[in-house]
Amino acid sequence: MEGVRIAITLVFWLAVATLAIGLFRRIALWHNGRAAPVDWAGLLQVPKRYLVDIHHVVARDAYIANTHMAVAGGAIAALALIAVNYGLALYQPWLDGLILLAAAVMLGGSAFVWLRRQKPPARLSRGPWSRLPYTLAAFALGAAGLMLVALVPASALSAILALPLLLLLLAGSAELALGIGAGGPMKHAVAGLLHLGFHPRPQRFAGRSVDLRPLDLEAGDFGVATPADFAWNRLLSFDACVQCGKCEAACPAFAAGQPLNPKKLIQDLVTGLATGDDASFAGSPYPGIPLGTHQGAPDKAIIPFLIEPETLWSCTTCRACVEECPMLIEHVDAIVDLRRHQTLTLGELPGKAPEALANLRETASLGGHDIATRQHWAIDLDVPLAQPGRPVDALLVAGEGAFDPRYQRTLRALVTSLKAASIDFAVLGDSETDTGDTARRLGDEATFQALAQRNIANFARFDFQRIVTPDPHVLNSLKNDYPALGGHFTVLHHSTLLAQLARSGQLKLGPTPDTRAITYHDPCYLGRYNGEIAAPRDLLKSIGIEVREMERSGLRGRCCGGGGGAPLTDIPGKQRIPDIRIGDARAVGAEVVAVGCPNCTAMLEGVTGTRPEVLDIAELVAAALPVQP
Repeated sequence: MEGVRIAITLVFWLAVATLAIGLFRRIALWHNGRAAPVDWAGLLQVPKRYLVDIHHVVARDAYIANTHMAVAGGAIAALALIAVNYGLALYQPWLDGLILLAAAVMLGGSAFVWLRRQKPPARLSRGPWSRLPYTLAAFALGAAGLMLVALVPASALSAILALPLLLLLLAGSAELALGIGAGGPMKHAVAGLLHLGFHPRPQRFAGRSVDLRPLDLEAGDFGVATPADFAWNRLLSFDACVQCGKCEAACPAFAAGQPLNPKKLIQDLVTGLATGDDASFAGSPYPGIPLGTHQGAPDKAIIPFLIEPETLWSCTTCRACVEECPMLIEHVDAIVDLRRHQTLTLGELPGKAPEALANLRETASLGGHDIATRQHWAIDLDVPLAQPGRPVDALLVAGEGAFDPRYQRTLRALVTSLKAASIDFAVLGDSETDTGDTARRLGDEATFQALAQRNIANFARFDFQRIVTPDPHVLNSLKNDYPALGGHFTVLHHSTLLAQLARSGQLKLGPTPDTRAITYHDPCYLGRYNGEIAAPRDLLKSIGIEVREMERSGLRGRCCGGGGGAPLTDIPGKQRIPDIRIGDARAVGAEVVAVGCPNCTAMLEGVTGTRPEVLDIAELVAAALPVQP
């Protein structure tokens, strides 16, 4: 069947040419973005990033993981073998056999894609995505059938079968070849691989990476106003989206009926990149905002023409979307960059956010408090004040919670435990100022950098080994955001330090007197941002508490709604995010919700009606200290 082999070669090179033309068209769109470093060595890391980093996320759903391995693995193998055997016109029968095997595996995977699409979860996009099971199967069936035709002796029957099989192969090849240029569903196959090689946050492949990009304010970098203001490789990353909707399913704002859907936000940015409107979006719209009313272009303002301001300010920056994304897209980075322009250039923030930022600039306190009163919570505890020239083991940075009478109970409990463990520590007193975390998440990079430089200079006055804080937002700022500005510190969450002390025996604890059913809520800025999910549980276990885990916990825990300045912007929805989280606790029969964050405490205690009691880990630990004779 020499004619069939030549026809396959022609189809292969036609597909390659079509793919190349489409890719160059897409590269031209990415080139509209700002310059960014190009690390060509990243392309060598693509196999590892694909097989390890991506599949670490995909493997959470065993069905999809196995399906993806069959479809993608079979397709890659078949394409590579076709490129060798037919692209180079070798026409080796043994290679035909391998192509047949790879195509058969792909065909099996396509069947599982079809089954999933029969009753698809609400998060999946429809429209063009619904045809994927059929075009994938067409390619696999066409390739497998043609290999059989090529392997058997020529006959009238094989000649008759060859034409429809060639058409199937052509239809399946067109899905991939046209995808990148026409923006079809298989666009992600090419853009995704390039995204892995030129990822805008390559350090995440070496470990957890959550720091935000510092703005060069003196150079006039004030965030993102148009799609072209994003770096070119971030535009590329938006094109890698597979519209699986896992970010949508994880988003607390979407669940609460606020006008945010992370998947649609990314697709809106793709629409702006390519010029168009959102009428053809085949997924769930932003709650309360109809499709077909927004348009975008590379040089057109994103807010409000493509995305409404309320969408931007609904985000809690919890990174649940980022944690769930199988393509490792950084949604939160994009949102914060968009907020920066709104805040720094236009000064347009909703709710109490403008007042809070003014407070930070005027008093270095989010609530406008007199910082001279920051340590009043410890006035009767004989807590030493940090002094220049007097070395201490640890600085206790209280954070904004020091002004909250409720959270002062947590701080007092923590001091009790530190003293019981004979830790040499001190507090900063009225020299402690806000770290600027909320300012940064609200897009006020100028205020954040001013506060950060002030804090870094203040810390330089003292001799200490480490910083301990009960506030994960303080932890994240000092540990992850300050290094870019010259502040390098060893920073521990109080649960981490207390767990270390309990494990070493330096902190002697008895069994808890609390016999109620207890669950643990993971603060987003402790768990997802800083990877600390074990220490709080180890600490609770050390005092005899068996944690009743909620359905969403650990790195996949549900947000309380208190991050990213969301309580200040206060975008309305159908329900409140903390109400949903308390519902999770009720579902496991919890009578107590253990927390490790002042924001979480405030948000969860704000739930009205009958609910579990909210206690910080420090309070539970202090209650388990042996009674002194």
